[in-house]
Amino acid sequence: MNKKNKCIVCHSDDIIELLHIENIPVFCNVLHDSQKKALSSSLGNINLCFCKYCGHIYNSDFNSGLMEYDQEYENSLHFSKVFQTYAEELSSYLIEKYNINNKKVIDIGCGKGDFLKIICNSGNNKGFGFDKSYVPKHNPKDITFIQDFFTDKYTGYNADLILCRQVLEHIEDPNQFLKSFETAIRSKESSVVFFEVPNAMYTIKELGIWDLIYEHCSYYTTSSLCYLFLKNNYKIIDLKTQFEGQYLSIELSTNSESDYQQSQTVLIPDDQLINNFKDEYLEKISKWKNNLSGLKKEQKKTVVWGAGSKGITFLNLMDPENYIQYIVDVSPQKQDLYVPGTGQKVISPEDLIKIQPDAVVLMNNIYEKEVRGILKDLGLKQEILYA
Repeated sequence: MNKKNKCIVCHSDDIIELLHIENIPVFCNVLHDSQKKALSSSLGNINLCFCKYCGHIYNSDFNSGLMEYDQEYENSLHFSKVFQTYAEELSSYLIEKYNINNKKVIDIGCGKGDFLKIICNSGNNKGFGFDKSYVPKHNPKDITFIQDFFTDKYTGYNADLILCRQVLEHIEDPNQFLKSFETAIRSKESSVVFFEVPNAMYTIKELGIWDLIYEHCSYYTTSSLCYLFLKNNYKIIDLKTQFEGQYLSIELSTNSESDYQQSQTVLIPDDQLINNFKDEYLEKISKWKNNLSGLKKEQKKTVVWGAGSKGITFLNLMDPENYIQYIVDVSPQKQDLYVPGTGQKVISPEDLIKIQPDAVVLMNNIYEKEVRGILKDLGLKQEILYA
């Protein structure tokens, strides 16, 4: 199958090429312990395609051979109070809706185990986390972490709730991914299955263009997400946006008695919206080049806030000459490391007292109140620019 001509979800060849982005880091979420290493990071290209049949968006230039997730991979957002609150509210919702108290929970692609710990602590549950990038350490007695992919060889691990959050967008062949643990999932007929992915329509409608990263070979719309799971014989319980529209979540059952209305219409994204995206993307890129040019001309010292995928993408696309020297992050696990591709140093908020920047580029507006509060507590009054 020619990936350039076939949708990776439905395999339709009714494809539109939307956008081409060159030379971005293969890994946004792997920072480096020296600037030299950061500047020599592997780069890749994105050829963004849209499937007119199921509404899926994907990178046809994605090469899974470049991807190796290990213990250096760090994408936890739980050092932010805003994100921690979201995670706790999501945990409470799932526990209450499905009575996940004193039960067993499996987390596929659990990362460092942050969310699994929350839902186990909140519901007195027993957890099993699967992730190749997990770092072994002292773990709670009620959670077992397995440094591996979750496949059918783990059918012996029973669970009442099966989670898979922020993983599916990394998978080049999502149908094969679901098949790899099909027996394990279907051996637990009473289980609820919960997937969460970035919302592609947030990227398209709200021009969240800094979310276009090489690690994500897929960008799911409501239509492509539904198509994938219905095609693989899951029953949809609920589908909604989360985190102020930035994520999509889908609640599923393998039980044929599910009473969700399978026939309800899920609309393919509007052609006009999709067709306009390239021009709007290029316009936003041009605007930010002009913004940074103006800041440079006025000799305004500028930092970026948020050393996640958005911040890394912004710096690589907008500042290859390293006019911006620092990027701020609240996670101590990222501080004193360097940005892949462009080499900026990650600093703590407290470091801003010494640097005294004139402007802060905020990569995600959902954190505005939190960031303003931190700056105020530090006695700083920088201008905030919204990326």
